[in-house]
Amino acid sequence: QVQLAESGGGLVQAGGSLRLSCAASGRTFSNYAMGWFRQTPGKERDFVAAISRSGDYTYYGDSVAGRFTISRDNAKSTVDLQLNNLKPEDTAVYYCATNRLGVVRRESAAMDYWGKGTLVTVSS
Repeated sequence: QVQLAESGGGLVQAGGSLRLSCAASGRTFSNYAMGWFRQTPGKERDFVAAISRSGDYTYYGDSVAGRFTISRDNAKSTVDLQLNNLKPEDTAVYYCATNRLGVVRRESAAMDYWGKGTLVTVSS
């Protein structure tokens, strides 16, 4: 089992920035690619970003590419998401996640382990 806990959400004005963090425990963190997803009420969880086990490769959803940056610290077992130039449409609950195979996946249905999420609200 992998336990995940997100932090760093909050209220920010459009154009502002936030940094989300996800702390992992339970298994060897460097064995798992990590992803961030987000969800708004009534909608499915959408892919935001992912990072490979080593951190050498990163992947982004089209709507956040160029504004968000994912990074990880394997020594601290954390994965961060830097959110810049935020827009009201970025308002959502943000989740970090991984899967048993520890591989990069963009589909929320492919993820086995989830945190409880952290709310990001962007005001216009």
